[in-house]
Amino acid sequence: MTPPAVEEVLESLYLHEVEGAALDASPAFGSAAKEAVQMGLLEQRGDALRLTECGQQAGQDVVRRHRLAERLLRDVLAAGGEYLEEDACSFEHVLQHGLSEKVCELLGHPQVCPHGKPIPPGPCCQRARADAIQEVRPLCDGRPGGQGAVAYLATRNSREVQKMMAMGILPGSNIQLIQCFPSYVFQVGYSQFAIDRALAEMVFVRWAPHPDPPRLPPE
Repeated sequence: MTPPAVEEVLESLYLHEVEGAALDASPAFGSAAKEAVQMGLLEQRGDALRLTECGQQAGQDVVRRHRLAERLLRDVLAAGGEYLEEDACSFEHVLQHGLSEKVCELLGHPQVCPHGKPIPPGPCCQRARADAIQEVRPLCDGRPGGQGAVAYLATRNSREVQKMMAMGILPGSNIQLIQCFPSYVFQVGYSQFAIDRALAEMVFVRWAPHPDPPRLPPE
């Protein structure tokens, strides 16, 4: 696991090289940068430090985690204010080992952070784009009896996200649509719930192929 101090260096250099941000000039930056050079993530070019190919990938991942953390804190946990950036800096180091993918899916693959800066896409975003031309459709477009797995939630409203999470509607959860009128009734696990169309439009499902009706033997 890359030490947090080294990740901060990689993040700073990535933002400097890609987005033109100013570099951190603190003493802690220098010592962590030396460690990053030893790890093969940075290289010295004259008086300047540059990200290696591995370092650029790692830096991009840190920026992605940071901006996803900002979205999670703002959209789901309703956090904000002057401490949003500081909290996101702490939280970005937690979103590792696939957890950032789950957060990205939960948030519906956001493209920008709360400040309007781009969130580098991850493998889950690429899969979502491929799914867009396959059988990923909102719950309201399903047929009674249809089954599948929740792909993502297409909402930024923290109350709506919390309400759906309380019902067990999370990316990867198995779901079955039972009826569409007068409300959308579905089953997740052993529990059944009813929601209106507005919420059903926000739950995107990776539908399993609908079984063909049984063929009758020829007379």
